[in-house]
Amino acid sequence: MAHSHRILKLVFVNITWAFLLILQPVLAQDTLQMITPDRVNSAEQTQKPYVILISVDGFRYDLAMRYQAKNLLNLSAQGVEATSMRPSFPSLTFPNHYSIITGLYPSHHGIVGNKFYDPARKQMYAIRNKAEVQDGTWYGGEPLWVLAEKQKMLSASFFWVGSESDIEKTRPTYYYQYSELFTNDRRLDILKDWLQLPEGNRPHFITFYFPEVDHAEHYYGVYSKQAEEAVHHVDSAIGKMNSMVAQLNLPVNFIFVSDHGFTNIDTVHTIAVENLIDTSKFIVAGESTIMHLYAKDTTAIISQYNILKAAENNYHVYLANEVPERWHYGKKDDRYGRIGDILISADMPFIFSSKGRKNAATHGFDNYTQEMQATFYAWGPAFKENFKINNFENINIYPLIAYILGLHFDANSIDGKLEVLKPILKESK
Repeated sequence: MAHSHRILKLVFVNITWAFLLILQPVLAQDTLQMITPDRVNSAEQTQKPYVILISVDGFRYDLAMRYQAKNLLNLSAQGVEATSMRPSFPSLTFPNHYSIITGLYPSHHGIVGNKFYDPARKQMYAIRNKAEVQDGTWYGGEPLWVLAEKQKMLSASFFWVGSESDIEKTRPTYYYQYSELFTNDRRLDILKDWLQLPEGNRPHFITFYFPEVDHAEHYYGVYSKQAEEAVHHVDSAIGKMNSMVAQLNLPVNFIFVSDHGFTNIDTVHTIAVENLIDTSKFIVAGESTIMHLYAKDTTAIISQYNILKAAENNYHVYLANEVPERWHYGKKDDRYGRIGDILISADMPFIFSSKGRKNAATHGFDNYTQEMQATFYAWGPAFKENFKINNFENINIYPLIAYILGLHFDANSIDGKLEVLKPILKESK
């Protein structure tokens, strides 16, 4: 018996090592810095200031105060603090990160959900499908790093939606494929290295993303000890980042945002609509809080809508031309034809039973609800000090950053407006 046990143990060890040997190249690839060759800042761009755009996924508008994130509270007090920031609808991660970086509503840039169907392409986009995520043809608009690179200003990304993709055949000069294998200290060392490069090679626009708060809230709830610890984890990293950058004596401006808010959900009384949907006539895509129905046969739309409408409870169902105007998400807004013929939106705090993970909290609800509101802080030489502003839409960040960096953009090509956030700047150029 002991001999058999030793053999089994040896087999297990050998299998484990074989697995690690197979996995090692994958892990190495995920932590490899990608550098686009033959790029340098123009002489004009070397004289420009710097912007570090930081996103903390799921960092609801009130979390810094609720959990006394001392670094963020101090830094925002020294600079600009919004009471909250309104995400675009739907209040999901991919649509909102891409709205922030393009200045466009999701219906206008095409990333209308974390998962959606494109009838023209006959393809499904999903955030866990790496091939689709890295395919630049899915993405509309012009991300800030593309705008910068086109004008001979170098950019870098430690993650952002679209940064791994060849949008307009352009990626940031320095970027990483998304991975949670890095420690924050390692990421800060890389950021420091970027900012210490020779002027010609130094990025002036940098994105930086933290996933920890979102993870903790999903699994344990907004008011959990784990969520509090995640907030303090990020707050510590921001404090280190700010101190490190201050030592470099560069005109660096920080903008701290989140993509959406969060709310605890009812995991018992879930919404069961799956038995009401005829999947022989509709392709279904969506999340625990929003579902798109794409008709295979358009003659089936009205009858399917009527069935869902008759059973409407803890959700709202809309035809594509009936979606509330304030969401900018209806048929007339849908530039890429990716919003479903029928849209089903869950009422907070309920979720769809067929799409829900066993989570304690989530997002994706009506972007006007208080719980879905996001965070905006800004500090640095460009910003006023001890300045408060009211709630505003996240699409207005794009023109603000472009203006600070002195990048030219077509104001008519985006939904955001410079005049919304220009008052938070010390002076106009």
